[in-house]
This record gives sequence, C-alpha cells and structure tokens, in this order.
Amino acid sequence: MKKFLFALAAIAVAIVGLRTHKVSADTDAAWDKPVATLGSSLTSTQQQGVINTLTSAAGTGSSYDTLTVNGSTLVKYLNPSGESFTSTSGVWSSALVQKTSSGGINVKIVDYNGTNNITTITANQYRNAAITAGVTNANIYITSPVSIDGSGALAGVYAAFAANGSTLNQSQVTAAQDEVNTLSDITQANKDKDGYTDKQLNNAVAGIKKQMATDSNNGQQTLSSNQIGNIVDSELKNNNLGTIINNNQRTQIINLMVKIQNSGALKSSGFKQQASDLANSIQSSAKGLFDKIKSSVDGADSSWWSSLWQSIVSFFTNIYNWILSLF
Repeated sequence: MKKFLFALAAIAVAIVGLRTHKVSADTDAAWDKPVATLGSSLTSTQQQGVINTLTSAAGTGSSYDTLTVNGSTLVKYLNPSGESFTSTSGVWSSALVQKTSSGGINVKIVDYNGTNNITTITANQYRNAAITAGVTNANIYITSPVSIDGSGALAGVYAAFAANGSTLNQSQVTAAQDEVNTLSDITQANKDKDGYTDKQLNNAVAGIKKQMATDSNNGQQTLSSNQIGNIVDSELKNNNLGTIINNNQRTQIINLMVKIQNSGALKSSGFKQQASDLANSIQSSAKGLFDKIKSSVDGADSSWWSSLWQSIVSFFTNIYNWILSLF
C-alpha cells in the first residue's frame, strides 16, 4: 500500500511539474491575435483611420482584438512613476501589439495620413521601456491622428499584455516610465548638438542593461552605484557620448539604472538577451553611424596610448639627459 501511495505521489508531482513547465513556456508564446489598443478620445472616423493605419503596417488584415485605453488606464500604469493623469485624461495615441515567441522587441511609429504625430517618445525609447517593463518578443506599431507625446500607446502596450494573461510587474512598469521620461528629456536637451543622436543614447542604455545583468549574475547580486556608474561611463564612451552627456544627465542615467535594478528587472530571465537584441538591432539599423563611432572611439584610444607612451619616453629621456649633464 505504501509503495502504491509513493508511486501515486510521484505521478502527481510529475504532472504538476509538467503543468508548471507548460505555463512557464506559454508566458512567452505568441498570441492567437494581435491587440489594437485604441485611445478613448478618438472620434469614430479617427478610430477607423487608426485601425486601418496600424493593421496595414502590420499586415494583419481584419484579424485582431481591440481594447480601449482611457484616462483610468493611464492612471493605473503611468501615475505610479509620478505622472498626474486623471480618469478624464484624453487618449489619442494607439498601438497594435503582436506577441511573438522570438525576434526581440520591434517598434515602428507609423505615419497617420503621411505625418508622424508622436512628438516625444521615439521608437527606441519605446523598445527600451518595454524591456524594462518585462515585455519580451513583440512587434509593436504605434500611431496617432493628432500630435501627442505617445504615453497612451505605451499604457496600451501594458494593458494588452494584461488582457492576454501576462500582467507586468508594476515596479518594472514604473521604472520603464521613468526611463521614457529620462531618455526623452536627455534627447530633447541634446538634439541640436553635433555628434548626438537618440540612437546612440538608446544603444548605450541597452548596453548598460546587458552589462548590468551580466555583472549582477542576472540579478543574483546587487550592484553599487559606483559599479553602475562605471558601466554607464563605459557605454557612454563606447557610443561617443562621453563628452556630450553632461554630469547632471550622467547622474540621471545612473539613478535610473539603480531604479531599474531595484524594480527586479534584472532578474527576468529574458532581460539580458532582450537588451542584447535591442543593441544589435539599433546598430544594424544605423550601421554607418556606429561604424563611424567605433572608428572614432578606437582612434581616441590609440591616440591616448600613443600620448601616454610619448610622455613616458620624454620622462626617461629627460632623466638620461640630466644624468649626462652631471659629467
């Protein structure tokens, strides 16, 4: 009888294990249909125009689900980061979210009737924020019929995942919103400076995330502010931003990375890979830019070592000449 009970228990454990494994695997599976998140302030004409714009860009045809994003959605997902939306806040920016099982996070801001109306958040900022929030492997299309910052579309992405049973960690979502605000402000402040692009900043941030996940052993140990600062400095230098990003902006990036670490994002199994995929994608999309940056950085390093060597040679030459002068 005991042997029978032990065998029964073993079978039960095995079944639970298989079910647990299946649930874990399904959390990153593709959805049956993409989800169109529609701003509640859209008129019926605008709503149809948004659907046509997004589905045409994504090639989904009429196969999609919809959900409405309103002021309460903004309050739920974005206000914990310090935003001041209310339940009556208007929402126009909209998104179409296709959950995939691989391929990383891809974002395309789609023109509405020939105009890009997303005024603040860039495609790469959306991508970095999605990684921080815990989104993995998704194609996201964003548009708006009116000029708007794009926050409604971002909240819609989070709501789309929740609607499909993948509720994101609120601490990570809050850190993601802080990230959008920080990177948007830095890009706005530097947009007219020679040698600066939003691609460089977002590539640096993706590299910082990847290195943080590596150095912390995927969240198993906490990195100090100084350690994070060293990673930030290295990635800013690698992206030729070391002399463009000022000390205040550098501190903002470090503080942001501390928040991302504290949110638990580094512990996510796909965080490091998603950050790596993002960096590779950004570099591939602007290969000429990053080839030039690499050449510049390598040249600066070579010049530094050459200068150091010349200083050493001059030092010992002066000593030698001084000794000769004594005789």
